Amino acid sequence: MTLPSVYLHALGMVNALGGDVDSIVPALAAAQSPGMGLMHTGIGDAFVGRVSTPLDIAPPEPLKRFDCRNNRMLLAAIAQIRPSIEAARERYGSHRIGVVLGTSTSGIDAAEVAFVHQAQAGQLPDNFNYRQMEIGTAAPFAAAALDVQGPAFTISTACTSSAKAFVSARRLLQLGLCDAMIVGGVDTLCELTVQGFASLESTSITRTNPMSRNRNGINVGEGAAVFLMTRDEGEVRLAGAGESSDAHHVSAPDPRGVGGELALRDALKDAGIDASAIAYVNLHATATRKNDDMEAHLMARVFANGVPASGTKPFTGHQLGAAGATELGFAWLTLARDGVAMPRHQWDGEADPALPVLDLVQDERHVSRSGGTRYVMSNSFAFGGSNVSLILAR
Repeated sequence: MTLPSVYLHALGMVNALGGDVDSIVPALAAAQSPGMGLMHTGIGDAFVGRVSTPLDIAPPEPLKRFDCRNNRMLLAAIAQIRPSIEAARERYGSHRIGVVLGTSTSGIDAAEVAFVHQAQAGQLPDNFNYRQMEIGTAAPFAAAALDVQGPAFTISTACTSSAKAFVSARRLLQLGLCDAMIVGGVDTLCELTVQGFASLESTSITRTNPMSRNRNGINVGEGAAVFLMTRDEGEVRLAGAGESSDAHHVSAPDPRGVGGELALRDALKDAGIDASAIAYVNLHATATRKNDDMEAHLMARVFANGVPASGTKPFTGHQLGAAGATELGFAWLTLARDGVAMPRHQWDGEADPALPVLDLVQDERHVSRSGGTRYVMSNSFAFGGSNVSLILAR
């Protein structure tokens, strides 16, 4: 049985680059990210990616108890595609629209703020509600805010969370359980996350430096990215997806990259293409010693003849649960918007001699619009050995 194709029609984003897609695109091209900078924590400084634009959209009155930074970032991203969502609701009805979102920390920042207040005032603030920080809140909150009644659930698999959301959303559409999906991810910067990665000796106090011999860790970031996905034919199709699990270690990747390679090859098989058809790859590229080592070697095996690639976390920080959706968004823009170049790989240019040579994008390059279908790929790898590769086609 041939399953129907699904398409990604509209994108909303907010991250350290800017508050919407129209500001993010030129900032990414110019390698200017105003939200990247130092954060002071209880155990020292960390270089992080903050959303620096105002988050002015509050939840509607019946959902005030869910008001927190995480949900405001989500609402800011949703607002950018709301006309497309409203058109889908008019066409299909609210009961045929679902929501699948990924997150890693959800609204834990709200709890941190509340506990500081409790320590100073002796009680929790009146506006604190446990559901602000509950890990599964994001998708049901979005569904309630948009008044859609289809399936709504949140996926939390660390740094693959929002990448896996696209696989689940596609299944719901292909099985006919929904006619439209709001899909993506959101995560909020908080001290718990920063200090957790610091305890693993995985954070950097300078801008992250992926694939460099001098790489020394991640910059934790925050943000949201959401798409409208339907079976209606559009310019950009979700052509392939591959998932795998290493189960190698609770935090370290399999150094051989066996599971990651399996995800990439399964995505290529699902799309019905070979590696030579891919025009660009957005790397996971965390700039930790082990992740970049693993990813560089598996990329060299899968793309034996090379492929233009870049890691975009120096511009956003590592958004954890929102990283997969954001980085798929960057790949989508190279296909969906005229004139949008492949994101450049931001690093010090000092290659690690222990890693295979990759074709890291350093100049202005574009995905060709001629000669038939064009494909781009985005890869996500997470703690516990969770791996996802997604392929888009124009």
